[in-house]
Order: sequence, then structure tokens, then C-alpha cells
Amino acid sequence: MDEHMHGMGGMASPPSPSPPTANDTMGTMMHHKMMMHMTFFWGKDTDILFQNWPGGKSDMYILALVFVFVMSVFVQLLSHTRFIKPGSNHVAAGLFKTLLFAFRVGLAYLVMLSIMSFNGGVFLVAVLGQTLGFLITTFAFNKSPHDEGFDLPPVSC
Repeated sequence: MDEHMHGMGGMASPPSPSPPTANDTMGTMMHHKMMMHMTFFWGKDTDILFQNWPGGKSDMYILALVFVFVMSVFVQLLSHTRFIKPGSNHVAAGLFKTLLFAFRVGLAYLVMLSIMSFNGGVFLVAVLGQTLGFLITTFAFNKSPHDEGFDLPPVSC
């Protein structure tokens, strides 16, 4: 057995992929498309939720920020609002709560995926949206943040 392979059980390492050649434009193009930020950065040149959206355009970037902000507000509103009246049909109320929960979780995951773009602006609007949603539901409606009786349990991260 080769001295470099001790502890490997005689298994050879898999061959390393060959670097793309000058004629391999697909490999080069895929290499550049697969790169993503792993630290926060500022700027409008990012992909949020969908490939090539907002596409580096300022107006579309602002629209994407508004979209993330609104989703963040709705996550909080859905968590602290009562839609079902006391005395409602238990089966219908249970089904409605389940659908409401699925919608809230879906929105929360979309906000999380947006933040994973590592864009500083997206992070800020997500936090501001959650904050505004909390402000609206607790102080505007004179509710304590610890009141019981909401349709859905609080969001836990």
C-alpha cells in the first residue's frame, strides 16, 4: 500500500475535474453563475429569490426591497392577529388555522431566502418590516406582546 494512502483502506482519491478549456464556454459560464456572496455587501447587483431578479436595475431593486419589506410586515401581522371569532365551527377554524400557518411559514421562508442573498439593503428592510409589523400589532392595537388568544403561535427562530 502506498504510504500516502494509509488509513484510507486502499481507496484511491477520485480524479480531480479538469479545468475548463478555452473551448469550454459552458463550464466557464457556469463557474461565474454559481458564485455567490458569503458576506454582507451593499449594492443593487444581486439576485433576490429568483435568478436575474432584480437584474441590476435600480427600479427593480427598489421593488424587490419593497416586496421583502411587505412580506416581513405580513409575517408579524399574521403572527399577532386574530381572524377566527370565538364560537366558530372547530373543524373550519382548524382548517383555516392550518392554511394560515402554512402561508405564514411560506412567507417567513421567503424572507429568510431573501436575506440569504447577503445584500445589506435586503437585510435592513427585512428587519424594518418585522419591526413595523410588531409595532402595528402590539402598540397600534393596544395589545401586549404577551397577550394570549392569537390564532397562531409566535414565530420562533
